[in-house]
Amino acid sequence: MAQTPEGFSITTEELFLIAIVAAFVFVPRLGGQWLTRAENLAFIFARRKTLVLVVLAFASIALRLALLPLFPVPVPAVHDEFAYLLGADTFAHGRLANPPHPMSVYFETFHVLQYPTYASQYPPAQSAILALGKLLGHPWIGVLLSMAAMTGAITWMLQGWFPPEWALLGGVLVLLRFGLSSYWINSYWGGAIAASGGALVLGALPRVIHHQRLRDSIWLGIGAAMLANSRPVEGFIFCLPVAAALAIWLFSSRNSDFRITGPNLVLPVLCVLTLTVLFIGYYNWRITGKAFLFPEKLAIHRYDNAPLLVWQPQNPPLHYTNPQFDYFYNVVVRNQCIPTWAGWRTRSTFFLLNVWQMFLGSILSVSFIMLLRVTRDRRMRLLWLQLCLSIAGLLAVVYLEPHYAAPLVATVFALWVQSMRHLRHAKLFGRPVGIGLSRAIVLAFLFNLAFFFVGVRNVPRNLDFWSLSRARFVKQLDETPGTHLVIVRYQPDHYVHHEWVYNAADIDHSKVVWAREIPGRDIQPLLAYFRDRKVWLVEADTSPPRLLPYTGQ
Repeated sequence: MAQTPEGFSITTEELFLIAIVAAFVFVPRLGGQWLTRAENLAFIFARRKTLVLVVLAFASIALRLALLPLFPVPVPAVHDEFAYLLGADTFAHGRLANPPHPMSVYFETFHVLQYPTYASQYPPAQSAILALGKLLGHPWIGVLLSMAAMTGAITWMLQGWFPPEWALLGGVLVLLRFGLSSYWINSYWGGAIAASGGALVLGALPRVIHHQRLRDSIWLGIGAAMLANSRPVEGFIFCLPVAAALAIWLFSSRNSDFRITGPNLVLPVLCVLTLTVLFIGYYNWRITGKAFLFPEKLAIHRYDNAPLLVWQPQNPPLHYTNPQFDYFYNVVVRNQCIPTWAGWRTRSTFFLLNVWQMFLGSILSVSFIMLLRVTRDRRMRLLWLQLCLSIAGLLAVVYLEPHYAAPLVATVFALWVQSMRHLRHAKLFGRPVGIGLSRAIVLAFLFNLAFFFVGVRNVPRNLDFWSLSRARFVKQLDETPGTHLVIVRYQPDHYVHHEWVYNAADIDHSKVVWAREIPGRDIQPLLAYFRDRKVWLVEADTSPPRLLPYTGQ
């Protein structure tokens, strides 16, 4: 961070941008020989489209593994992460849900259903990829694979919309933007699955129209299925403009013979979507007992008393069995989700800024100085419609996180690539400054990224963070002979986002079982049920947290 004479702060990212852009504006041909040679090599490589997809997918894994000294394998810390990991453990055991536990009142935790079944409340896609990783050795392997799939899918989408060299540039920047240091790769929250689904839908669209191949229709259906099982509401809104564009094309005069294109396009997509609907119905039935009752809907009805949509009024407070739920749902959530115009404006602004910073940031956004030309571009109208419609749908929801906008990654980077293409040919007072400016944006981004990793290397690690303490206790108990029951004791001022009570899918056969101490409720039934286990107490709110033998006091 630097200070200007007027006292305004300038970030390192902005300093890189100003310095490099100024150099290329005043000297447009700066480094032209070397940069032209690099661009020519990239152009030769980009024409081998399949090889590009494979190389970028593997590069996303290799680069992230190379950064393990800076960013170790993530430890789950957020409520949602533990819920997704429960789903992964359930799937890895070969089932969609677990039977309810007789001691479930002590195991109640955020975003997890305890009855009619014991299961995660979230759609299954993210848990499925984590389950694959778990079967391969660790759930985070699934995160790596999902990021590789996302990088390949978005590059494939860009190849369907743009010349291969521009698709390569977009794919590389997606990899560097999301695959190294973002929370999508450094947590278990997800984002990559929905982004991959959006890219497959968007990438299949021009291929279906131009080539009318069966495989492209299947990819479109698979992309829609991935969205339905990861971000169903956002995915549905995302797919509406694509469905409308395909319908218009199918019944327009440009489509020569519907008897040929109809079966090649409509039947494969309908088959994939029919199977998707049947699976979702079966998944819902296995968890909630009703095919049309989604687990998240049941969890919201049972636990959450805040409005979901901005025009809904506040619901009356609910009563819970433990004080952590009471404080989280009746205080934290209600204060975050105040249904007023000022509250909506604050939440929406914060969300849009977070999404913008995560997707593009200051440097890459410079290309949108060509925004007027891009909005006039007929090929981009569908993308603009999709972007605006999806943002409107997102802002209608009270609670927002950047990964809710994951389907839009492909859309945003397609618009960014088109902006860069227009910028490449821009002139200022007759001078061809566009080529230098477009190069400056890419170089400033790369220099800033390198500077960021150098800075991260010198940042001291906080080894007392609560999630690391929990992971350390788990490791300690795993290495201790016998089976264990851990009673978690919270203080009245406990920070509810630091939740310790999460269990594996098969609680009774787990080596370590976590339970909460509930003020005013007798804990003897729990101790009697697990009488063969060594009982421990975690004092979660001491600094640092402590693991002690349980004495009953």
